[in-house]
Amino acid sequence: MTANRIEWIAGIINGTTNFILSEMRDKGLTFATVLKEAQRLGYAEADPTFDIEGIDAAHKLTIMSAIAFGIPMQFDKAHVEGISKLEADDIKYAEQLGYRIKLLGITRRAANGIELRVHPTLIPAKRLLANVEGAMNAVLVKGDAVGSSLYYGKGAGAEPTASAVIADLVDVTRMHTADPEHRVPHLAFQPDAVSDIPVLPMAEVETSYYMRLRVEDRRGVLADITRILADENISVDAMLQREPGEGEGETDIIFLSHVCKEKAADAAIARIEALPSVRRRVIRLRLEELT
Repeated sequence: MTANRIEWIAGIINGTTNFILSEMRDKGLTFATVLKEAQRLGYAEADPTFDIEGIDAAHKLTIMSAIAFGIPMQFDKAHVEGISKLEADDIKYAEQLGYRIKLLGITRRAANGIELRVHPTLIPAKRLLANVEGAMNAVLVKGDAVGSSLYYGKGAGAEPTASAVIADLVDVTRMHTADPEHRVPHLAFQPDAVSDIPVLPMAEVETSYYMRLRVEDRRGVLADITRILADENISVDAMLQREPGEGEGETDIIFLSHVCKEKAADAAIARIEALPSVRRRVIRLRLEELT
């Protein structure tokens, strides 16, 4: 990638969470059930917080962002969401709409700063990244000259972890024995070439959205919701409405939006949740086409 200006990186960079999401999708199991299995297999720690809450992925993404864009490491500015609150219904609905849910680390060069975010993300099922299963990891890098390239391999378990540790020790030894005037600098950029491009607050990030609403099954509800979305300049790309069962007075409505700013989505969700016809908080996930 030396001859390229990196445009963005999107990665499945935590094998534990990818294993959990794969098992939830393939077997229809709950998060809690699959987490216990991941611990039994050695993919998850006894305290799995760093994995399931996205913290481990955010650590890795912070390093990759510094290497890609020549910025200081700024973990404290990363937006971090894990998978512990992800529901099986949303995995099922995403499949029906042609998407799969992965915990992605995404860093992107935008017009006014660098995006740095980890969260569950809908990806089109036809993308290679969407088909990375089990405890495997994959990093998709977009360069201005070479286009997209994918790096794939094991990301959890005793031996892959030990392999990475040994590789780090070898790198440290090589650095100490190399000519000081010709070493590759840490994070690939010389100190005087590090950029002060800011990390964007999440409110300024632009992406598409999946929103699931539990609403009363009555006339006028859909019109109220679409009016709010229009007021916030959010256009709908697709919609799915579950047929209520016999005797049910509520149903699920799922929207996929076109690209908009996070702060517009936040404002729309706050207004939608205030409607008397909306029965629970709005489930919001982000969606990336990765083209």
